[in-house]
Amino acid sequence: MSLANSSLRTYLRRFWFLLVCLPLVIAVVWYVYLLQPCGNGKRVYGLTVPKGAGFAQIAQELERQGIVRSALHLRIIGRLRGFDLRMQPGDYRLSDAMAPADILEKMASGLTDACKFAVPEGYSIFQVAELLEKQGIFDRDDFLAACRDKQLLATLGVTARSVEGYLFPGTYLVGFHVDERGLLAEMVREFHHRTSMLEQELSAAGLSLHQVVTLASMVEKEAVIAEEKPLIASVFRNRLKIGMPLQSDPTAIYGVRAFGGTVTKQDLRRQSPYNTYRFKGLPAGPIGSPGLEAIKAVLQPARTDYLYFVARKDGTHQFSRTLQEHNQGVHQFLKKGRKKNVGSNRLRHGNAVSILNHYLQLSQGDLLQT
Repeated sequence: MSLANSSLRTYLRRFWFLLVCLPLVIAVVWYVYLLQPCGNGKRVYGLTVPKGAGFAQIAQELERQGIVRSALHLRIIGRLRGFDLRMQPGDYRLSDAMAPADILEKMASGLTDACKFAVPEGYSIFQVAELLEKQGIFDRDDFLAACRDKQLLATLGVTARSVEGYLFPGTYLVGFHVDERGLLAEMVREFHHRTSMLEQELSAAGLSLHQVVTLASMVEKEAVIAEEKPLIASVFRNRLKIGMPLQSDPTAIYGVRAFGGTVTKQDLRRQSPYNTYRFKGLPAGPIGSPGLEAIKAVLQPARTDYLYFVARKDGTHQFSRTLQEHNQGVHQFLKKGRKKNVGSNRLRHGNAVSILNHYLQLSQGDLLQT
């Protein structure tokens, strides 16, 4: 009898052990199974996480797209590992070959898959378009067409023939759902945001915003070091006051090629509303994207009576009041250096100006006008 009772107790203990442990074992196996990727990478999805999006909403979307097996399980992992409150907005390229924990870690880290795109100061819309196409983001011609879209210009508050000059230099993230017009809108909004603080200076300058941007784009192309931007701006503004042609090399080749090489006599004679060798006053519009320093330099130029500048060999400029002083500088910095390899004396990346080109710009040009 005691043996039978003992066997019964043993049987009951095993029964209760299995009854308790079996669900736990099943749960652990199921949990481990759900920790594994749900596919082999054939399914890829671009997820955009907007600012303020709920974690449950994100999990449901990933389950619906087949990137994870269970939204509930993803939420449990996120809660246990503290990822649920750390989701960063942005664009993420996710695949079904990623483990749920890896997906959560990526979104919590903020390492988005949006294309990072940098616009250097002074770049024209043509250079920006070529850069976008080179990086595989947008087609060059499609981007340039968007730059001239009249409806978009009206929406953005740009009263010009294109967005030239209003694409603020800087680094931008181009997400999965951003098209050419979306990127342009963001860049123009950044321009207005940065220049909104200059309304008082703009009013005092006696120039329209478009005139300021046009002058600033020329200053940006000409200047090598930031400290000289107010001086270069003063030369241009002094010339405008007395009706003297601005004669700026970059304006002669705008829309033809990037200002990174030789400017020829044919360039200076080119019939273009932007060519300040052919027409007095400002060019037809900006010739690039000026940075904030160049804009401030035009609004508050140095107080000088300079009318000329010539490039030194170290990249700085000598500024002169008279043609005689200027020609002395030309002789000192240019003519004596012609025997050297002028092509190696690049003064600016992307908008490189050789010393010989500067001679064409501000000695030959001014001599023609005197």
